[in-house]
Amino acid sequence: MTVKSSMSDCVLTLYLYGELDHHGAREAMSGIEDKINLLLPRDCILDLSGLTFMDSSGIAVILKTYRRINEIGGRMWVENVPKQPMKVLDASGIDRVVKISAVN
Repeated sequence: MTVKSSMSDCVLTLYLYGELDHHGAREAMSGIEDKINLLLPRDCILDLSGLTFMDSSGIAVILKTYRRINEIGGRMWVENVPKQPMKVLDASGIDRVVKISAVN
């Protein structure tokens, strides 16, 4: 699991690559928290276009990121979700909490 980032106009975009499973989720959250704490963005985008697999651990990563961004008064959404991870997110109903958009 790799997390890369870019920051523009107070919007932090976090790009997740690889498999977001139990082991990858720990690694991802560590990188995500570090970036949020360092940059304190107004808004945050999780870009999942680089994921090859996601299980329910990915839902926890999204919710933890969402909560942290809310704590600092920001907004968060998820973009570019591939087909397999989108099935996991659809089954969870997380879109009632966080805005989610699939890969076009």
